[in-house]
Amino acid sequence: MDDYDKLSDEDIVEIIKSENKELYSIIIGRYQGKLLRYATNLVRNEDKASDIVQDSFIKAYVNLYGFNTKKKFSSWIYRIVHNEAINSIKKFNREVPILDDFDFISEENIEKEFEKKEMINKVKKCLVEMSILYSEPIILYYLEDKSYEEISDILRVPMGTVAIRISRAKALMKHLCQKN
Repeated sequence: MDDYDKLSDEDIVEIIKSENKELYSIIIGRYQGKLLRYATNLVRNEDKASDIVQDSFIKAYVNLYGFNTKKKFSSWIYRIVHNEAINSIKKFNREVPILDDFDFISEENIEKEFEKKEMINKVKKCLVEMSILYSEPIILYYLEDKSYEEISDILRVPMGTVAIRISRAKALMKHLCQKN
């Protein structure tokens, strides 16, 4: 199993398609946490995000033979999650609760941890106020560490459009966060 961990996603997909379907668990392990975080940032509900990610893994598996291994698997799977999240948002008319995720705070740095949580909550509030047109690329870039090229593939817009949306999102974020 360790040998498979060193392979690229695209190589693993080739093996899954040709000989060993069980290796899909490696793909799930690599992406589950990242995709859940991404989906949660889009739909603002962890339960819905979990369902979206699960449905996306099923769709990806069913359509694995249609995936071109010359392209990046990560962009492909993020695109599936993106589509599922957008469908969910449309279906549930964008009900967007702010997540209350207060984790255990160590006694040593309570003040620092509190300030960090306060900043995260403020950023989440600003993201909620922002149109998905701008929040999605900024989430992909800053929270998911995706390149402009990957964001372009995921959102199916030109790279110039990605750059413009991120630039506008930063300005909008600054404006929204300053007024809060």
